[in-house]
Amino acid sequence: MAAGYTINPILWAACDAHGLALVPERLARPLLQDGRLRSCVDAYCRSFPGFHLYCPSRQRTSSAFQVLLDALRERG
Repeated sequence: MAAGYTINPILWAACDAHGLALVPERLARPLLQDGRLRSCVDAYCRSFPGFHLYCPSRQRTSSAFQVLLDALRERG
């Protein structure tokens, strides 16, 4: 994968009618809401409640990781 790769070129190609784009809904949501894109496989897309983070309690976490955990907990 090339350096600097982002999902945006895939979304813009789909907006320009060059084909389908298989991307996470949260990335395409603004384009879906304003009508530039439309979903075509809703019946086959499963939803899930969100991402989960596993951190074993036996290992000592770094201070940077602890700051991340605290921020995620506050954010809800």
